[in-house]
Amino acid sequence: MNEEKKVRPSWDEYFSDLANLVGERGTCDRGQCGALVTRDRRIVSTGYVGSPIGAAHCDEVGHEMHTIIHEDGSESKHCIRTTHAEQNAICQAARFGIALDGGTIYTKMAPCYTCAKMIINAGITKVVCCQDYHASARSKEIFIDAGVEFVLLDDKVVEY
Repeated sequence: MNEEKKVRPSWDEYFSDLANLVGERGTCDRGQCGALVTRDRRIVSTGYVGSPIGAAHCDEVGHEMHTIIHEDGSESKHCIRTTHAEQNAICQAARFGIALDGGTIYTKMAPCYTCAKMIINAGITKVVCCQDYHASARSKEIFIDAGVEFVLLDDKVVEY
């Protein structure tokens, strides 16, 4: 009998897969990002891209697009109706009195600069991302400065 031994996913793979599942609840179809925070390999908070509680969702009323002009002159459009998955995971923990100090956050893509600062100030010490984000260079720099471990599972860059 030639049976293949089942290969269990690593903890990072396991929690990253769950974060992506959380993202399926997102109410803005532009990213469908999810975030999941763990402490001691236990899930303590989740978040997905969505409008503030009680506000209309992009899926219902459309996107609230703003054009950003970058230092190099390039432009990108961003939907500002929603809160990022990382922000929602941190807010959910705060709402229910859950400390994130020493935790790990799992995300679909590398966090934006604002989310990176929130992650650091929440006390999260490790960030694991499934993919890179085209505007994540400054986030990676501040993670190094703050001593936050950054793990990128796939170097594929997401642009939108």
